[in-house]
Order: sequence, then C-alpha cells, then structure tokens
Amino acid sequence: MFLYARSGRVVTQHWMDLAVAGMELRPGTVLDGEAVIWRDGRLDFAAAQSRAASSVTRARALAARHPASYVCWDVLQHPDPAIGDLRSRPYMERRAYLLELLADLGPPIQAVPATDDREVALHWYEALQEQGI
Repeated sequence: MFLYARSGRVVTQHWMDLAVAGMELRPGTVLDGEAVIWRDGRLDFAAAQSRAASSVTRARALAARHPASYVCWDVLQHPDPAIGDLRSRPYMERRAYLLELLADLGPPIQAVPATDDREVALHWYEALQEQGI
C-alpha cells in the first residue's frame, strides 16, 4: 500500500492511518482522491497541510489526535487484470467500479457523494459550505 502526493512524492508515512485502512482494498487498486481532516464538523485544510509538511514522528502524533479520511472521486486501476487500466473509460463506468470497490470498506476511505439531480446538487452546494466543502 502506497500513498502518493500530487507531485509524485511517496507520503505513506505521513498518512499511515489511511495506508492501514487502504490495506483492506484488493491489491492493484489505484484510487484518486484527497486526504482530508475533519475538525469540529468542518474540513480543516490547514490541519491536512500541517500533517503533510510534518516530520514522520509529528505526522503520527497529529494522526492520533485528528485521524484522516480519504475522499475518493475516481478509480484509475482496477485490481482485476481483465478490467485493469480504467483511465480511458467513461467516468460513469469508472464511478460504478469505484462504488463497487469501496462498497464494503467504509470510512475512513469513501467515495465522494455524487448526484445528477440538479436540486440535490444545489442543496448540497448551499448546505455543505458550512462544513468547508
């Protein structure tokens, strides 16, 4: 199980709580998403940045106080070799695979909510701003 930053740097040691949770995924699964930290009912981007920039020892101490969640919005590689690389497939197909792969996993790794209902999307847009989303 490896976690990479957008830059390509391996950050597994800084997000060990997520790496341990990710061990429940089938080997060969590659997800795309964001590590987030919830504090006081809101996303705390400063806390996530602080952990990412910390030493490994400090990152582990921060994780003990404020565990992370991994919000996934895409699956890039399916663990079944017959399916494999999904990057060229339509998003709705990738989304279905993502939901299938995460169905039995639960927090702290979860798919970002999605809807094609405009009214629901508008409600989320208004209601979730208070949570930093």
